[in-house]
Amino acid sequence: MTGVLAKLIAGLDRRPHIVRLLAVLGLAALYPASVAIGNPTFEGVATCAGSTCHGRAEGNGAVVRQDEIATWQEPSSPSGAHSRAYAVLGGRRGQQIAASLGLGNAQAAPACLGCHSTYAPASQRGAKFTLSDGVGCESCHGPSGGSWLAEHYALPATHASNVAAGLTPLENPKARANVCLDCHYGSDKPGQFVTHAMMAAGHPRVSFELDLFSALQQHHNIDADYTARKGAPGSLRFWAVGQAEAVRRATTLFAQPRFQMQGAFPQFYFYDCHSCHRTITDGPQRKLTFETNPARPIPFGNPPFNDENIIMLSAVAGALVPGEAEAFRSASREFHRAMAADPADARAAAQALATRAGSLSDRLSARGYADADAFKVIGVIAGEATAPRFTDYAGSVQAVMAVDTLLNALVREGRVTRGAAAGIRADIARAYKAVEEPNAYRPADFRSALKSAAGAIGRLQ
Repeated sequence: MTGVLAKLIAGLDRRPHIVRLLAVLGLAALYPASVAIGNPTFEGVATCAGSTCHGRAEGNGAVVRQDEIATWQEPSSPSGAHSRAYAVLGGRRGQQIAASLGLGNAQAAPACLGCHSTYAPASQRGAKFTLSDGVGCESCHGPSGGSWLAEHYALPATHASNVAAGLTPLENPKARANVCLDCHYGSDKPGQFVTHAMMAAGHPRVSFELDLFSALQQHHNIDADYTARKGAPGSLRFWAVGQAEAVRRATTLFAQPRFQMQGAFPQFYFYDCHSCHRTITDGPQRKLTFETNPARPIPFGNPPFNDENIIMLSAVAGALVPGEAEAFRSASREFHRAMAADPADARAAAQALATRAGSLSDRLSARGYADADAFKVIGVIAGEATAPRFTDYAGSVQAVMAVDTLLNALVREGRVTRGAAAGIRADIARAYKAVEEPNAYRPADFRSALKSAAGAIGRLQ
């Protein structure tokens, strides 16, 4: 049967409606999307902005809201940040960074446009495409022209057939994480790697947490229709897979010599900023500006790799994938240890850690989630095994975001009442206050606040 179908497919006109048919039949794997969609074009935000599509003033569409463009363009809220991404390059900060780096006009510099716009190749830009859209629809959903645009809203199209035609499956946490990480950490694609030089010139520190970022950018309702078409998303799954993919992305890039080193120096983007950028004093009585971290076997005085996502993934592995937890922790310790050896050893250890993170990502993406899992993860994050690792600002920020994110998920999913959650907000606010300003960070105060918040959440089970 498979051979007959393959011969039949080979003789068919290769258009999206064929892909839809195969998807409906459950045979899309026999017909690769890359073959079906050819060389798709980026058609621009205006192509999606009709009043019968996604350009309504109010979200009152029968199937989807249809005011998605308005949400994306919201001028003052985080939901509009992607639409403002190109414009900020023209502001004082963007122009100062570009001038310091000799890039010319920031709004024309490939090193900036790779993340501040939908930076499509010139040969793939449709008639309504414009860089000034910023991070437009197709940055996340994939190029639409010649693939899924004309087909995705009409019967008999399904979500599966649209994905087969080239639509990015953002309901898949691994797929979504890797789309986001391209800019919210970096990639090997043109213009998508933030260097230490960019940060020295004024670029903000980069941090990533998939579920929180998804919530800030959400422009759709997770209703019965969404669930029927794409399945019910779970905050804990997205958060956990996001941590695993962040570790895999960071260590995979670090394992490549062209990213690991910058001339004779390490590429300091990978390291914990605040381990070096702290007040330096000189006097007879030393004043240490760091605490020894029990999970980092590195020589005294060496800058540590920024392990904020590594700490979180270690915690979630211990809570949800205990069979792989020790192997991951061992690979993490070996990676830190190898940083004191030489670049080749560090790259090899980074690749080994990336492999472990990838395995955890697969397990976390595929597993089922029980009501107690979020409580368990919160307990491990603030517990005796993990808390001593919160010696640095970046890891602590990641921890309080995690506890806040998972508490919000428990409320959303009806496992904790809003009233009960409100009683815990003071402890979470105290933890946020402890990481409000990097130079005022106090590890002991933070650990105390986090422990109080996690303990209060645990008592709600």
